[in-house]
Amino acid sequence: SPPALPQPKMAGAGRVWRVGALLLPPAWRLRAPGRAFSAAAGWGGGGGGGRLLLGAAFALGGSAGLCLAARQRLREHSAAELPAGSLQLTLYQYKTCPFCSKVRAFLDYHGLPYEIVEVNPIMRKEIKFSSYRKVPILLANAGSPLQLNDSSVIISAIKTYLISRRNSLEEIVSFYPPVKTVTEQGKEVLEYENKYWLMLDEKETKRVYPVKEVRVEEMKWRKWADDWLVHLISPNVYRTPKEALASFDYIVREGKFGTLEGLFAKYVGAVAMFFVSKRLKKRHQLRDDVREDLYEAVNEWVKAVGKNRLFMGGNQPNLADLAVYGVLRVMEGLEAFDDMMVHTNIQPWYQRMEEVIQKTGV
Repeated sequence: SPPALPQPKMAGAGRVWRVGALLLPPAWRLRAPGRAFSAAAGWGGGGGGGRLLLGAAFALGGSAGLCLAARQRLREHSAAELPAGSLQLTLYQYKTCPFCSKVRAFLDYHGLPYEIVEVNPIMRKEIKFSSYRKVPILLANAGSPLQLNDSSVIISAIKTYLISRRNSLEEIVSFYPPVKTVTEQGKEVLEYENKYWLMLDEKETKRVYPVKEVRVEEMKWRKWADDWLVHLISPNVYRTPKEALASFDYIVREGKFGTLEGLFAKYVGAVAMFFVSKRLKKRHQLRDDVREDLYEAVNEWVKAVGKNRLFMGGNQPNLADLAVYGVLRVMEGLEAFDDMMVHTNIQPWYQRMEEVIQKTGV
């Protein structure tokens, strides 16, 4: 059962806040690999590397997965009806980073228009403007420009803004202050307070959360997606030399490398990430066959959703549904994804997620 729900830490006094939320066949489908993956080590950039070609090849596999070498602006997504006033959004991302995929799933489901800037994982010139050197970064303009960092903060802040327009987006973001913490390995990292909370007043909370257990469940599984599910991706997509090579073959083809550098990145990167995946397997105490951990995790999720509702959010996805879907879909087109569809009970829920996002989003 979930732990007791803590209260959010708020800046300032005199406010009463509660947390709310807005509210196939065995081979799955025949498609060209549309998404690859990012390794759990160094998701979203950070760190040095990239000075040597070997470092570049490792960064492509270890920190970014698929990413194009040049800045791209992709198509805008069609917009659903927004509250009064415009909300202009630009997402800086690595296409196959699961945290970035979570944000895209959220924006697509809500029909929010946004532009994408694909970040070079080596030079990262596209985010040179920011002292925060990871992705995703969302630039939002709801009257004044604002930078939002961290996938869960982005989702919680924008969701709050869509539900309650009593506060500016800038004020909402201030409720998610960054704090420096030290990991068990002694590494200093930046974390964000309250990132799984939506900052709604009591009336709004009662409207979107009929009972406390609903919000507890959503927050629990959002955190689970970040703290556990995401760490199962890289050990599974790089599980064998064959899988690592197939993944890097796609990365190189889509990245439009030159012939020589493409060959180097493909083979050296695949070998490097095969061994990195073994280190990740040990770090996260996974089984010898990491597929078993993946299968167990997704079946745990399906069990939590249950047989009597379409999504964890009921008839429509909630933020936990979108988080889990966003993480899992970065494996599409890879052997790990097909195995997951065959050996777990995830397929009906996953297909419903695809259908509802296509219907409400693009």
